[in-house]
Amino acid sequence: MFRRFLPYYKPYVGIIIIDLLAAALTTICELVLPMIVRQITGAAGEGTLLAETVIKLGLLYLFLRVIDVAANYFMAYIGHITGTRLETDMRHDLFEHLQKLSFSYYDDTKIGQIMARITSDLFDITEFSHHCPEEFFIAAIKIVGSFIILAGINIWLTLSIFVSIPLMIFVALAFRKKMKNAFKVQREQIGEMNAIVEDSLLGIRVVKSFANEDVEQKKFDKGNKVFFEAKKRAYKYMALFQGSTRFFDGVMYVVGVMIGSFFLLGGEITAPDLIAYIMYITTLLATVRRIIEFTEQFQRGITGIERFEEIMLQPVEIEDRPDAKELDKVEGNITFENVSFHYAENLENVLDNISFEVHKGENVAIVGSSGSGKTTMCNLIPRFYEANNGRVLIDGHDIREYTQHSLRKQIGVVQQDVYLFSGTVAENILYGRLDATMDEVIEAAKKAGADEFIRKLPKGYDTYVGERGVKLSGGEKQRISIARLFLKNPPVLILDEATSALDNESEHLVQQSLEKLSKDRTTLTIAHRLTTIKNATRIIVLTDDGIAETGTHDQLIAKNGIYAGFYKMYT
Repeated sequence: MFRRFLPYYKPYVGIIIIDLLAAALTTICELVLPMIVRQITGAAGEGTLLAETVIKLGLLYLFLRVIDVAANYFMAYIGHITGTRLETDMRHDLFEHLQKLSFSYYDDTKIGQIMARITSDLFDITEFSHHCPEEFFIAAIKIVGSFIILAGINIWLTLSIFVSIPLMIFVALAFRKKMKNAFKVQREQIGEMNAIVEDSLLGIRVVKSFANEDVEQKKFDKGNKVFFEAKKRAYKYMALFQGSTRFFDGVMYVVGVMIGSFFLLGGEITAPDLIAYIMYITTLLATVRRIIEFTEQFQRGITGIERFEEIMLQPVEIEDRPDAKELDKVEGNITFENVSFHYAENLENVLDNISFEVHKGENVAIVGSSGSGKTTMCNLIPRFYEANNGRVLIDGHDIREYTQHSLRKQIGVVQQDVYLFSGTVAENILYGRLDATMDEVIEAAKKAGADEFIRKLPKGYDTYVGERGVKLSGGEKQRISIARLFLKNPPVLILDEATSALDNESEHLVQQSLEKLSKDRTTLTIAHRLTTIKNATRIIVLTDDGIAETGTHDQLIAKNGIYAGFYKMYT
């Protein structure tokens, strides 16, 4: 875990060293003050105290305080910025890794959990990353410095006071594991809470349409209660930890005062020495309390690093080969050779030994019952998933010979559930080709049959579409997504039930746009509404047992098999 985390310090080693030097300077005042008081009280007891001495010592302490303020400012400002830089670097790497993970990872992972790790977990790591070196460095200086100074006065009294510190450390270590586990559970539950809230709010229209607000409230309250119990358990161990250390506070004071008094009676130390001892005990206890207060933050930081590590250790299942080439010119011939696929090792094959060819410019429709693997098969072409056996070829070459980026640049996908990003209409169309001009955006919209309705929007192409395009109808969103593909201009097209969620009028408009988009492109169409694929070059009927039928619409109707049964059912 730390082997992955520590390299993030490397670019900032110089700043961190200066930060630790500043931390060292902040301890000077606390270590010097008891000695100043000891000197003043000693001189006063002997009757040799002069106003000049008091002024000099006062000015010395004031000078040290100025240094202390400057050092604290540096730590509070530069230290926090350094921690934030580490957080930014880690968030960049985390998001970059998430972009590389395949659909399989997202099939089994809640987005709310990922969001918690990108935001709150990394913030805790930020606080940990700069406070941890500072706090432990300061504590080490104060403990070692106090011991050296006090040992010079009376070694036995010093040892009697410091002997309780190892006991305090032992107690801290005893509670450390339980606190760590409790805070980890608390962090996981934050992710669960995020997932519950995200799921409910994104589906708020469904919730309200079914009048199920009470159901969602109960789900939230249940998760909220579990979160409360997780925090309760974490704070229980923290309270036990703090209570035990407060006990040792009292022990140190009692030991210091009682044994110090005996040494005072025996003439082995002076009254000013005893005052200095009591002041150093106060400094030591303040240091220990600070470490105790930091322990919660420390545990959260460690937990955050562990959760960061969990994602970073997720294997990238689909990677480019070292010798992968850029796919440039594509004719559009697609071949499946004995392809099999399953989502997990313990699950049955979704596709089993599938073989077929799609030639350049063909419009091949794929039909079948739900769960037969239609969408899964098409997802193998852009390598959203990787075939477990067999090969998928494009223009006679295994798609694994090419980089994923260049392969996906040549493939356009239109899905039933259109995703529009929060932004303007123009920005969503531009997503197809980010370097396109506005004239090209408008031309793409015209080809998609979207220009007319876009110009009627309040701000035309600059209209904000809302989260997930909520301000637009299903047909409007679909036509914008088609405009996005016109702009991308891919030679291979996958239409995944693109019109199945639309009303008849919207379906007619979108279907016209899709026909324009499909012209002169290799097209695979997944459809439930079989009337939309009557003109397909070829129709493949997919069942749980594989490809059952292949032919044109007329050929399959004449055959009076599975396809004919589907067609009669839907028409």
